[in-house]
Amino acid sequence: MSEIKTKIRCAIYTRKSTEEGLDMEFNSLDAQYESCERYIQIHAHEGWDVVPDKYEDGGFSGGTVERPALKRLISDIKAGKIDIVVVYKIDRLSRSLLDFLNMMKVFETHEVSFVSVTQNFDTSTPMGKLMLNVLLSFAQFEREITGERIRDKIASSKRKGMWMGGVTPLGYEVKDRHLHIKDDEAASVRMIFDYFIMLKSVTMVVQQLPAIGIFSKKRVSKNGREIGGTKLDKGSIYKILNNPIYIGKIRHKENIYDGKHKPILTQEVWDKSREVMQKSPRERSVSTKRKTKAVLCGVLRCGGCNSSMTPCHTKKKGGKLYRYYGAVNYRKGGCPDCPVKQVTASEIETVVLHQMKSIFAAPEMIIETWKEVTRSDDNITEMDVRNALVDIFPVWNELFPKEQERLLHLMLEKVVIHPNYVDVRVRADGLDSLVRELDYQKKQLEK
Repeated sequence: MSEIKTKIRCAIYTRKSTEEGLDMEFNSLDAQYESCERYIQIHAHEGWDVVPDKYEDGGFSGGTVERPALKRLISDIKAGKIDIVVVYKIDRLSRSLLDFLNMMKVFETHEVSFVSVTQNFDTSTPMGKLMLNVLLSFAQFEREITGERIRDKIASSKRKGMWMGGVTPLGYEVKDRHLHIKDDEAASVRMIFDYFIMLKSVTMVVQQLPAIGIFSKKRVSKNGREIGGTKLDKGSIYKILNNPIYIGKIRHKENIYDGKHKPILTQEVWDKSREVMQKSPRERSVSTKRKTKAVLCGVLRCGGCNSSMTPCHTKKKGGKLYRYYGAVNYRKGGCPDCPVKQVTASEIETVVLHQMKSIFAAPEMIIETWKEVTRSDDNITEMDVRNALVDIFPVWNELFPKEQERLLHLMLEKVVIHPNYVDVRVRADGLDSLVRELDYQKKQLEK
């Protein structure tokens, strides 16, 4: 009477680090599987039999255990569905000695043996266990040597000024593995630096950018999904302000090298931003309250191309600061024939204030504003309203620029600049709040 052999369930695990060649009719995973299957057939007389499930990880590194097929294999081992795990080579299961030893503990706990076809050993024998540790040590050593070579290559390439991949910075695009300036984004980068140098506050820069249409870089992910195009936060602005790539440099750890790409910024602009950055945010905040003068930012529009007009500045000889508001479309090159282009900041601010003074002095405006105010505050008289609106300049000139900007936004809907005139549009629903604000400011000054 012949002895009945117990069926031994064998699972074949295959892995390839890259996806290259996986679309071929017969690929590396198929070759591994075929070799393991033949090995199992040789031991069929001992009861070895291949389980129907395939455990294939194509495009996954052996340096991590975060692999879908491997996780499924471990799960089936714990469920008692497997007796032997068969691989083509040990490093197909793992290149990390620590990870492999952890898996061996799981195998031993559930009485599962491990077999490598080409290295011809079985963990159920003492010699197999010894050989396993030796081979894994060499696999780990090979991986570390490869990683060191890659790191050396990256460092060497960056010393030569080459772009070595990663997230493409705002202002550039990658063509033929080289960085090339993307004009519209480069204009946005220059404006971010101009704003920071002028406002001396990353917080204020973040607040201004959405109004002029500057957002994070748009990208398309590997699965075809478009990402980006959102508001830039403070962290993103700090990364831009500290990235030497914009002056044609390449950073590698603590070192800066001359890059092969063209710079977006001049060295002068970069140095000015560095000078501002060296001051603490607290120091910059104090100076900004007095020095920042861009009170019409966010309300000015070009009457020609209907784009926003944003604050800019330049220094003349002698260090005198020349402030102006420029049309965004014109500055970005989208409207070269803009009829307005730019206006002197002090002149347009004075024009707007004088026009507002004329509007506020009109009897019908005083009466309508007084009616609105008395709905929420019966203590304010018509004379209080008239005095607050007509005598705006004495109070106005004593306010911080940031406070002036806040009040202007409260009472102005927008200011449209045409080549021959300025159209000031008052926000009617904000006048009652304005009167109370000015009345309060005036009383504070009289104390």
